[in-house]
Amino acid sequence: MFKVRKLSLFSVFGSALLVCGANPNWASELPELSVSSNGRFLETAEGKPFFYLADTAWELFHRLNREEADLYLENRAAKGFSVIQAVALAELDGLTTPNAYGHFPLLDNDPLRPDVRPGPDNDYWDHVDYIVERAASLGLYVGMLPTWGDKWQGPQQPGRPIIFDATKAEAYGEWLANRYATMPIIWILGGDRNIYSEQDARLIEAMARGLKRGDGGRHLITYHPRGPGKSSDYFHDAEWLDFNMYQSSHAARDHDNGLFAEQDYGLKPAKPTLDGEPRYETIPVGFYLKTTVSSLRMDDYDVRQAAYWSVLAGACGHTYGNNNIWQMWDHGRPPVISAQTPWHQAMDHPGAFQMGYLRRLMESRPFHQLEPVSDWLKDAPLTGGAKVRSAMAKDGSFALVYSPRGESFTLDLGVLRVRKVRQVREAWYDPRYGTAHLLHTSDTAGLQTYVPPSSGRGQDWLLILDDADRGFSLPGFDR
Repeated sequence: MFKVRKLSLFSVFGSALLVCGANPNWASELPELSVSSNGRFLETAEGKPFFYLADTAWELFHRLNREEADLYLENRAAKGFSVIQAVALAELDGLTTPNAYGHFPLLDNDPLRPDVRPGPDNDYWDHVDYIVERAASLGLYVGMLPTWGDKWQGPQQPGRPIIFDATKAEAYGEWLANRYATMPIIWILGGDRNIYSEQDARLIEAMARGLKRGDGGRHLITYHPRGPGKSSDYFHDAEWLDFNMYQSSHAARDHDNGLFAEQDYGLKPAKPTLDGEPRYETIPVGFYLKTTVSSLRMDDYDVRQAAYWSVLAGACGHTYGNNNIWQMWDHGRPPVISAQTPWHQAMDHPGAFQMGYLRRLMESRPFHQLEPVSDWLKDAPLTGGAKVRSAMAKDGSFALVYSPRGESFTLDLGVLRVRKVRQVREAWYDPRYGTAHLLHTSDTAGLQTYVPPSSGRGQDWLLILDDADRGFSLPGFDR
């Protein structure tokens, strides 16, 4: 468990003294997280598998007041998210535009001088404290980015100065990690940036050292690259990188983000991996390409397809994003990337509900036993938007087969028989509504062709195959 720890002055770098003003009354009942012994998934201190289901809320600390943050966090907890990804030094003029209470994070934009003032409600970091503590009270971990990438790499723009070098990155990382050492945090370095030089790499390594020293190594660390890209391209062998993160990005529909998971899954040593920024719901398709069709936007189907493709390819969880929510857009603010729905309405777009259904399905079974399998697919679409992906538990207790366009596929059920499964219960799972529809139970071990209930774009289906003797529940199934 994360327990209360009294924090104090601790870091001197040159003439700069970093002061920690953490709330001494903090305590969280959420367990600490670690990487499983086989390097494939995350788990709690009690050894319980942890399904990382995040929402992208980059501007949460910067733009929302406490009442709004409460509304947002309660909504996400109710939908089944387990992690909230937010940025301490935010992207959208995070240094030069104050938060909802008129506070700035740093004095003179100096990361060696966080603007910390006496009292619990008097500065920017008090507000971050409140949100982190409120999230913890709702069972949510905060995937905290210490800074967005424009603060350490650029491009430098008016109001967005580059403020970090390696020395400052290490000092700031130590201060930040010490402040939140007692809270359920997952550190996410990078902030939408790739590594282009040794200088870049040294700066990130320095910040990681600072984080490890600041919290004693209690919190997991990963890296959020620019998309499409993978943290493993730069830091897979780094001891501080606990799990990989890739950004499959927003360029095209039917972009198979499972390929990123496949590549990471094949690396040694084994480390968990997941998509930290897939295509966002309502974002214009390929908005940064010259061929953009501005009226075409990603929808909940794009969100589901990316989630199931990624998880069945070996990811230990998934991240959802909504173009209106990451920026906390509302009337009166300039929209970024054509945001058009106020964040407090966008919270209830269908894709967010459907991510909760994904988590519920995974946690209804020992999902940590899943391994990607393809050799039992004998007749199935293996390319394009209809590409079928599947995964099976190591002990054969269950398997999941995803058909994104509802196209038929053939399985060699003998693969399950080899794993000592006597009878197989078959059901169709509707990822749009989180409901299962029982087919039948069979002891036949041959080739079987499955035809989903409907087909076409948006008509995705998941086949659930269970060892009938295990008695797994069928989500949403009315017995």
